[in-house]
Amino acid sequence: MTDGTVAAAGKVAEQRMAPKVEQKVTITAIAQEAGVSVPTVSRVVNGRSDVAPATRARVEELLRQYGYRRRTASSGDRPALIDLVFNDLDSPWAVEIIRGVEETTHEVGFGTVVSAIHDRAGSARQWMRNLRARASGGVILVTSVLEPVLHEELHRLGVPLVVVDPSGSPALDAPTVGATNWAGGMSATEHLLELGHRRIGFIAGPPRLLCSRARLDGYRAALEAAGVGVDDRLMVPGDFYHEAGFTGCNRLMDLDEPPTALFAASDQMALGAIEALRRRGMRVPEDVSIVGFDDLPEVRWSAPPLTTVRQPLVEMGKVAARTVLRQARGEEIDSPRVELATELVIRASTAPLPG
Repeated sequence: MTDGTVAAAGKVAEQRMAPKVEQKVTITAIAQEAGVSVPTVSRVVNGRSDVAPATRARVEELLRQYGYRRRTASSGDRPALIDLVFNDLDSPWAVEIIRGVEETTHEVGFGTVVSAIHDRAGSARQWMRNLRARASGGVILVTSVLEPVLHEELHRLGVPLVVVDPSGSPALDAPTVGATNWAGGMSATEHLLELGHRRIGFIAGPPRLLCSRARLDGYRAALEAAGVGVDDRLMVPGDFYHEAGFTGCNRLMDLDEPPTALFAASDQMALGAIEALRRRGMRVPEDVSIVGFDDLPEVRWSAPPLTTVRQPLVEMGKVAARTVLRQARGEEIDSPRVELATELVIRASTAPLPG
């Protein structure tokens, strides 16, 4: 053995014996070295199953090599907080989601931070600054849109994300929780058809939301299956709130041949429509039958009690909370796409077509 070989061997031995220096490495750095996207590394870190085995092995080896520690609620890296983010908070629909999330997070000792980012410029960025400051353990995003750069920031920080009722394409790189909106729209319309109605008006939700488009598609499908032509004049825009239901109903009732029944894509719009009919001196369901969508607690006490499609809002909140908590613990989730069943609830606002 030469002197050079002895020196090299001694140097390697020193390196092996030297205490390991903890390296602070980001998910972004791991992604660059692995030659994959930041979302892919995030999926591996959070135990997601939708990663190719070879890619997972390469990423996990780099995570071990750099001593990357998964951020979990028990690791001390993040406080026991979950961010629940809405576009707006002025709806009883939001309250039901909050109930489901808080019931679940409370059971495991987590707190819930509720925010509304609205559509105002800079509002979402301010929320992101606040989130970084409190180092939230996860985010549940409800029918809201974040700029791509903010999604990337969540991935960079390794913050788990779950989306409830996604507003855009389900290609969004996050688990989603929703309801069977298409089936709900179809069952509402089929109920009115079974009662003999053929001119059925539809007050739509915001077209940017997938749930709105699915309810409209269910309405169309039921009419087509029954051999009833789809009349575009019987479909009016809305935004899920009372005033849109009031305005939309008046617009439909002003037609030369007004509908004998209405399907509103939300309970609040259905209640707005009932008020519009009341002011016209028309009765529900004697003159016009009405079906809503949501089954909010208040509609069983409306006059008359509202027939509606129940979507399990509280359960949707619970599923979203369980999913984000599992990700925060580094556990694998059951499915990246969850749709909970809707159910038609028949009350007193619908009746057979007179005559």
